[in-house]
Amino acid sequence: MRGLWLEGPARRDEQRLAAERCTNLAEVDDPSSGSGKRDARRAEFLEAATEVFFRSGFAGASVDEVIAKVGGSKRTIYSYFGNKEQLFATIVGEISQRAMAPLSESTFERNDLESTLYEVGRRYIDVVMSPEALQLYRTVVGEGARFPDLAKTFFAAGPGQASARLAAVLRENAKQWGLQQRDCERLAEHFLGMIRDDLHLQVVLGLRPPPTSAQAEAAVRSAVRVFMVGAAR
Repeated sequence: MRGLWLEGPARRDEQRLAAERCTNLAEVDDPSSGSGKRDARRAEFLEAATEVFFRSGFAGASVDEVIAKVGGSKRTIYSYFGNKEQLFATIVGEISQRAMAPLSESTFERNDLESTLYEVGRRYIDVVMSPEALQLYRTVVGEGARFPDLAKTFFAAGPGQASARLAAVLRENAKQWGLQQRDCERLAEHFLGMIRDDLHLQVVLGLRPPPTSAQAEAAVRSAVRVFMVGAAR
């Protein structure tokens, strides 16, 4: 009897905590709730959705799985993101934005062409070899043929953005670095392609681990040497 007597209050406490959580979630999911709470809730949805999409792929992922992780409802998620496609597009955009942050043009020294290429290359290889970027790349490649709009979003926010930023730096300094402005976009694409090389593909395919710092350094130095010889012609 004593055990039953103790079980009652414990169960009531459990039920009370569950009810409080549901109430709190309902308050946060209410469109009229404060922006701080909504931002936190949005981030919670995105974190859970990222895990689900990366594990199951876009086609295999279910919004119900996201709800099971953090609570809420489909109506709530769609009020934030519109639909499943837009939810994944948001994930792609936000990860790409975080990944591209180190490649902001305003942070490059621009002392000379060689040192600028080295700086860009070193940052870029760290970006494309990061666990988050690798997983995103694998997911998008796996789904791109069936969902071309997602592939376009990824390319525009990620690889396309990286080459566009480098091209802008090359154009800005083309005269003093002995480059033709009309060639800068193609030169940027060539350089970043050399940085990725087969190394990136091997890592994506799981044939080898990401490069060590020394291996990444050697890859960038090699790409810069080849570019400097080719660009000078």
